[in-house]
Amino acid sequence: MKYRTDLAIERKEILDGENKGAAEIEGVTMEKEDYEGGVKATRIAITSLAGEARMEKPMGNYITIEAEGILEEKEGIKDKVEHAIAVELKKLINFHYHLKVMVVGLGNRAVTPDSLGPVTASKVRITRHLFIMFEADGDDEMSCVSCIVPGVTATTGMETADIIKKAVELSEPEVVIVIDSLAARDIERVSTTIQITDTGISPGGGMGNTRTGINEDTVGAKVIAIGVPTVIDATTIIRDALADNMDSAESIEKYIEEYDRQMIVTSTDIDMLIKDFSDIIANGINKTIHPGIYS
Repeated sequence: MKYRTDLAIERKEILDGENKGAAEIEGVTMEKEDYEGGVKATRIAITSLAGEARMEKPMGNYITIEAEGILEEKEGIKDKVEHAIAVELKKLINFHYHLKVMVVGLGNRAVTPDSLGPVTASKVRITRHLFIMFEADGDDEMSCVSCIVPGVTATTGMETADIIKKAVELSEPEVVIVIDSLAARDIERVSTTIQITDTGISPGGGMGNTRTGINEDTVGAKVIAIGVPTVIDATTIIRDALADNMDSAESIEKYIEEYDRQMIVTSTDIDMLIKDFSDIIANGINKTIHPGIYS
């Protein structure tokens, strides 16, 4: 059975399971780091076409930040995750006097599991209008930041990548930061995980409706993508639940394949998940691109 997942760490785990840990994956490296308070970062680098083919993801860097207790509001956990995000983002985005950034909130605000992008974007400090007003060409404390929430193709009639490309031509950012909802294979990661990558993103991937990719080739600027898994394929849950009874599991898989039952499900506390993770990601971004204002 092929599992749906947007997370590089889960794809690596699936391949490791198939290999039974016997060998490393060619063109793929991985390192781990523990931050304060039980926050963990796993960095996966895909460095060759062979690794790209095995991982089914573009060459580049994928950072997964995991932490327990976010929704339970464990003391200090949000601050610790924000710090980890800022540290990892600063490795990908070099702040300097002339830095221009565009923030893009992908998704549909009217659909809660798909609203992470728009909600997060609304919490990032936008400054481009101030730079224009005061005719400033740069600043030592903050970046020149613009923002768009382009909606989804079903409501705009346009490819999201095309909208972003036009906005990039207007504001000329050095870096585009896109935020979107993702899909996970492991239900535990729906409330514990953030993925950061410098390879871009396919909008709608988390909702099973992949559109034109948003990356440097399609929009004309470096793209950093940040995502949180908010949904999981229902067939994955069914398969896992029947793991101890292989005959039943195989029958269910055959039934699903025959009748093409595709359902995406989310957590009952998705409202709180969107609120908490949008706070965390927005604050991590603000600390990265406005270091003189946020610390």
